[in-house]
Amino acid sequence: MNKYGRQAQEAWKIASPTKYSQIPNPDEFFTNLGEQAQEQMDELQIKLAGPDPKGEGYLEKVGRLNAARNQAEEIVRYELLSPPETEDEEDEYENPSIKEHLEFMAEVQHLREQL
Repeated sequence: MNKYGRQAQEAWKIASPTKYSQIPNPDEFFTNLGEQAQEQMDELQIKLAGPDPKGEGYLEKVGRLNAARNQAEEIVRYELLSPPETEDEEDEYENPSIKEHLEFMAEVQHLREQL
């Protein structure tokens, strides 16, 4: 189980013990969830970072890549790893602003390419 699976498992135990107790095989569930989270973060990080802008220095690149990784991690943790509190509240975990943010980032990338 990777770090995301472990973090999600601990969060579920604390925030949603009833839901956690209903999982037939928690180790398998959180192992799969952690792997899925890692895959989504890897894909999203690449999209958020975009290609190297012309004239970008080493430190700027490191900052851009770190920021993209942190953003991707935050988005996936919120969307995928957060435990549901109750069945009625599960739909509240869907964040429509994420789609808007990704569209904005695509537009920013397009503008960078025009420079």
